[in-house]
Amino acid sequence: MTPGRKEQILDAALTLFAERGFHGASIPELAATAGIAPASLYRHVESKEQLVNEVYRRAKALLASALFSAVPVDASTPLREQFHHLWWALVGFARREPRAFAFLELHHHGDYLDAESRAVELRVLAPIAQVVERGRAAGVLKAQPAPALIVTVWGAFVGMVRAARAGYFTLDDDMCRAVEHTTWDAIRGSSP
Repeated sequence: MTPGRKEQILDAALTLFAERGFHGASIPELAATAGIAPASLYRHVESKEQLVNEVYRRAKALLASALFSAVPVDASTPLREQFHHLWWALVGFARREPRAFAFLELHHHGDYLDAESRAVELRVLAPIAQVVERGRAAGVLKAQPAPALIVTVWGAFVGMVRAARAGYFTLDDDMCRAVEHTTWDAIRGSSP
């Protein structure tokens, strides 16, 4: 696959998968959006499953880059400050990459994701889980299982973005700050 054609196909797939989901995007639609014939698509990818996994790994890499370039994870940085950086890294990602964000939300646990894509998911979550575990041990976060705390944060964030997309409010900095504080209050423990 030539680099330009590959980008064209992956970009078209990202758009359609984000809008319609894996099962709602057909091969003819994917090819038409990429500007190629359906038969030509199979010269570049073996299957729709291979294509969705390539798009998934690419979108997850963008998310990981946004998170890990902006969030200090050393133990000397107060957890509240780490959370603040994490929150705003997510906000930045959702604003810069709205299609990738929507796609990842739709495909987070798709049964068509392969072992490599699932491994990427675990690599992205591992450093976050470590920070959560340190926070729990120090009493800074509630003594709930790490996955419950991570789901609370992710659910609040996704809910905020979805509500803004639905037109309930504008996803401006004031709203993002308000939801950040509410979410922190939901997961923080009793220790400072």
